[in-house]
Amino acid sequence: MRGSLPISRRSVFKLRQVGIGTLGSAKIKILLCGCVVLSLLAIANRNRDSSSFMGWTGDFDRSSSPRGRYSIVINTWKRYDLLKKSISHYTSCPRLDSIHIVWSEPDPPSDSLKRYLNHVMRSNSRKDQQVELVFDINKEDSLNNRFKEIKDLKTDAVFSIDDDVIFPCTSVEFAFTVWQSASDTMVGYVPRMHWVDQKKGENKYKYGGWWSVWWTGTYSMVLSKAAFFHKKYLKLYTDEMPASLKEYITKNRNCEDIAMSFLVANATDAPPIWVKGKIFEIGSTGISSLGGHSERRTECVNKFVDEFGRMPLVPTVMKAVDSRYSWFW
Repeated sequence: MRGSLPISRRSVFKLRQVGIGTLGSAKIKILLCGCVVLSLLAIANRNRDSSSFMGWTGDFDRSSSPRGRYSIVINTWKRYDLLKKSISHYTSCPRLDSIHIVWSEPDPPSDSLKRYLNHVMRSNSRKDQQVELVFDINKEDSLNNRFKEIKDLKTDAVFSIDDDVIFPCTSVEFAFTVWQSASDTMVGYVPRMHWVDQKKGENKYKYGGWWSVWWTGTYSMVLSKAAFFHKKYLKLYTDEMPASLKEYITKNRNCEDIAMSFLVANATDAPPIWVKGKIFEIGSTGISSLGGHSERRTECVNKFVDEFGRMPLVPTVMKAVDSRYSWFW
């Protein structure tokens, strides 16, 4: 340009390059400092409730209304050490109202076991609540007993669990809030899937275990070894589940959890909700540890389809995650 200083293009480029480099270096230093500060804050708050970070305590509504609390129904069978660990743990959960132990053993619970558990309940219960402990005694040894209607149940929400798995109270409380937002469906931690058996035709299915869920991200059941559902389904299971299926479950000692998934899906035409949570296995002698487990479960799925007259299970890919404990999206 006329009147401009005789600076070459190479000189201009060098000046701009120096300026950008200096500015970029400053930005990088600022970003690195920010990352260090955030990392220190994350470490300092790792073991604290992250919801209190910005002044919000994260306290839930602990009202005494049926929807504000839940009951635990725990299935057990001659594993008293596991039962004691489970009761001791869950008694301290904030919104727990009562624990019902499904007892199907030939002999009633011993006085020493009752005394121990009642002592644990009194010792571990929060000061602002007293959790009730009830033994639901059954004459017949059947897996159907875990879904018998409980006449005096005070809460709408039932948390059905086995005695060999433990979940932190924070995980249970989160799953409960998810259930409150969709109280007609099942909300749980252990997802499973049914798949069309391509070799046998559209009306035949295969049971998909955890690895098929992990690989595809798809599920259609949450197992009742760790799941919330409405107490009305206990009555529905007791009164409406076909007697032939109950007999089949009692005889084979398997698949009562699949039957409950079928029952809820048949009533709602909706999928369950899988909740992310930590699972601590404290036992290793369950039915799933036996050989041929998947084959028996596949047989159950097809048996139930024939009885229900259709496949009611609805596949889904949705997963509920507590955003307060998720650092990356």
